[in-house]
This record gives sequence, C-alpha cells and structure tokens, in this order.
Amino acid sequence: MKYAPHPRQIVRYRAPTRINHWIVAICFVLTALSGLALFHPSLFPLTQLFGGGPWTRILHPFIGLAMVIGFALLALRMWRDNFLSADDRAWMRGMRDVLRNEDEKLPPVGRFNAGQKLLFWAIIGCLSALLLTGFVIWRQYFSHFFPIGVIRFSVLAHALFGWVLICAIVVHIYAAIWIKGSVRAMTQGKVTYGWAYKHHRQWFRDILRGRREQG
Repeated sequence: MKYAPHPRQIVRYRAPTRINHWIVAICFVLTALSGLALFHPSLFPLTQLFGGGPWTRILHPFIGLAMVIGFALLALRMWRDNFLSADDRAWMRGMRDVLRNEDEKLPPVGRFNAGQKLLFWAIIGCLSALLLTGFVIWRQYFSHFFPIGVIRFSVLAHALFGWVLICAIVVHIYAAIWIKGSVRAMTQGKVTYGWAYKHHRQWFRDILRGRREQG
C-alpha cells in the first residue's frame, strides 16, 4: 500500500511566538469574563469563576495588565510586518473576492493580509486606551489622583474600548476558523506550501527566494 508523501511545510510561527500568543489569549478570556462580570448585574454570576465579587475586582486589573504586557512582547515580534501597503489597500477594495475565497484575483499577500494588519493596530489602540483608563479607575492604587469627572469618563471609555476589543477578537477567531489551516499554524507552527501560496503568496515567495527567514 502506497502512502501519499507528506506535503512540504514552512514554519509560520516559532514556538516562542505561539506560546506568547496563547498566553495573551488566555489572559484575554479571563480579562473579558471578569470585566463582563463587573459590567452589568445580569452578568455578575460570572464572578463565581474568580471566587466571588471581591476577588473578581482584585484580579481583573492584574490579569488585564498581564495581557497588555504579553501583547506588547508579541507586537515587538510582529510590528514590522503590519504596516499597510498599496497592495493592502487593493486587497481591501477586492473584499468581495476575499469573501468568495478567490485569492487568485487579489494582490499577492505578505506575511499578514490587510485585515490582520488592521486588527493588529486596532488591538494596540484598544489596549492602550484600556491601560490608560484602567489606571484611572483602579481605586486601590490610582483613582485618588484624579477628579471624579475624569474617573467617570474613564469608566465609560474603558467599557467602550472593552466592547470594541471583544468584538475585534470575535472576528479574529471567526476568521481563523474560516480559513482552514490558520489555527494549526498557531498550534503546530507550520503550514503547507499550498496554504502559504494560496493565502500569503508574497510571503511564500520571499521565503523561497531567501529574502526572509521562516517563522
């Protein structure tokens, strides 16, 4: 019995990047759940996941701070690949082809497509706003430095940017599931030549030509 040869593969994410990503992901889930628990009385039962209301209030800012630090380390690895180019703008104009999965009609994509790049900068913006407003409303350590008007505004802004971030991550998760092979890239680290050519053609060509290293 003959077996088909295993398709050749390219390293997309090395182990440190994958570990970093999943630490941020876990922190995000915990921060989102604890934040939602404090957002509205109907969601207060979620505090039981953290040992009750007082513990939820104590843990939420610390987990959020860990998420920000973790994403900052991840961003340092990826920021050079996340600047928008002319091809990215053309890619966005061809959104119908993107949704139809007709990648051959689109400009060749680098390591990340325009949607991933926009998400990257949206997360940076949201986390920056959450960090700043979070310090203002962190009653145990910092709130006494600010007038009540600033605290009230920060509470509203914190909730707003929290919802925006949750929505952005939901889109990120959906897109990762929608494009088969994306989740495996972040769990196992490798993608096939075919996947790389179809979804990130310019990145694939750059690696084959030795213009950049894998992962």
